[in-house]
Order: sequence, then C-alpha cells, then structure tokens
Amino acid sequence: MKDSDFNNLVTSIKQAGKIRRGEMKPSRVFEITPLDVKQIREKLHKTQREFALMIGISVATLRNWEQGRRRPEGPAMVLLKIAQTNPELISQALLNA
Repeated sequence: MKDSDFNNLVTSIKQAGKIRRGEMKPSRVFEITPLDVKQIREKLHKTQREFALMIGISVATLRNWEQGRRRPEGPAMVLLKIAQTNPELISQALLNA
C-alpha cells in the first residue's frame, strides 16, 4: 500500500470517529427505508412459499420479514428492491438460470 493511500485511510477513520461522536457532520447520509415485503410479494402474485423459493430464503425468514420481526439486510435488501421496482427482471433472470 502506498503511503498516500494509507494516510487517506487513517484520515477517513479519524473522520468516522468524529462523525460517530457528533463532532463532525457526515458529507452525505444514506437513508434506507423499510420495504413492505408482503406488498412486493403480492405484487408478483406469489405465495409465501413461491416467493421464498424465488429469492432463495426459507418461508420462516419471509414470514419474519412480513410480520416485522426481522428486516432483510445486504443482498436480500437489494434483491427485494429490484423485485419492487422491476419484477420482470427477476422473472427473466430465473428463466435464464
């Protein structure tokens, strides 16, 4: 690693600490709104079993998301966002898989 890259990394870490302590405002804020998983599933006209199979999760996980006991994270959140905005893309990807 170059010295300049290392110095930039150290500076970023120090800034993150200041932001966390409230000593500095972040340059940008990303707001992740909760998804209505049940609404997305119903828009696709899928049962819980079909939708869970479609996105590669258990029915129990899907139920937890729909009932608000848990929230999807990471790749699951991205996949649900795609299903919400462009459901045909998921169907097409599954047909080609």
